[in-house]
Amino acid sequence: MARKNLAPLLCFAALAFIAIRGPAFIPGRPSQGPVAATAGAAAATFGAAPAFADQIGDAAKTLSAEAYPFMKDVNWNSYAYLLKPGSASAGEWIKAIDKAIVLGASMDADLLKKGVMAHHKAVGAVSESKAVLSQADFEAVNAALGRMIASAPESQVMDVYNAFSTLTSPDVPAFLMSTVNEADAKAAYAAFLKFKDVVKANPITPAAVSTPAALNGKLGAIDAAAGKLSTAAYPLIKDVDWTSDLSLKPLPGVSPNQALKAIDKALVMGASMDGKLLKEAAEAHHKAIGSIDDKLVTSASDFQAINAALGKVIASVPTSQVMDVYNAFGKIVNPVVPNYLFNSVNPADAQAAYAAFLGFKDVVKAAQR
Repeated sequence: MARKNLAPLLCFAALAFIAIRGPAFIPGRPSQGPVAATAGAAAATFGAAPAFADQIGDAAKTLSAEAYPFMKDVNWNSYAYLLKPGSASAGEWIKAIDKAIVLGASMDADLLKKGVMAHHKAVGAVSESKAVLSQADFEAVNAALGRMIASAPESQVMDVYNAFSTLTSPDVPAFLMSTVNEADAKAAYAAFLKFKDVVKANPITPAAVSTPAALNGKLGAIDAAAGKLSTAAYPLIKDVDWTSDLSLKPLPGVSPNQALKAIDKALVMGASMDGKLLKEAAEAHHKAIGSIDDKLVTSASDFQAINAALGKVIASVPTSQVMDVYNAFGKIVNPVVPNYLFNSVNPADAQAAYAAFLGFKDVVKAAQR
């Protein structure tokens, strides 16, 4: 759930939070509608350019020029953006993230990929010592986000905005404003409202996506393998305390920039995924969230559906990119983390799940492109 360092959409999420949490910083603030577009992008995580795409691009240029001073005010090496902004429970976070999953699944697949790659380019140019992305990369990210959001239903954008706004402590806006130049923040917010109007005025109809026949023909074995994995691993799923806040905490000893670089590997892998399979995986997660019980455990059948969907979408990317993600997170996860997690469940269930996972991995790899 970490709010990632360097991601410009977070900057505007901060502005949105300031706007909705009180008029002390934005006198005479407008209703929630105007701030919805980028606030939705902050939660969301993910074309052939339409004829009107230049309007969003031109608006992104203006927004970026007027908001860049604010970007430079923010301390992107701060751990504040790795912390949850309130006391909401894990279950409440799951429900909010579900709204973001639905929004992402509705976006145009090609625009989603371009948005991810714009972030990848921006992340590649920053470091601990140079934590602010360039204005050119900031503009590219804003344009990509605007087009992604324009390709999704406005109602879903508002669902994300409303869901995450309820999780944010009223103390957050005051804290955020205290860390930047107030005039820069207000100028950025005013520019954002204009950008929102352009995005809203230029909706994009998502293009239909299909999985190449050559790949689709290799995926059949994954369903059966997912069934075996799910049967063996479901006892472990029931052992885990999903109501714990542990997954909402930063990795110990990991700087924001280190976490960002690891997430960048996941962005690259995600951008390579087959658009139709990615949408189906998102929909499988949405359905599974709908069946969680009071312990936040999904049904066995939905767990199996998720495993099958994930196996297929991973099979659609190069093995090298999967290994890049594995190695990147392996470098920043302290050994104390897996040891703690192992000791929090039934060891026999964990070992059975791991053995089954290795078999599943082999089936996925056999289908991998």
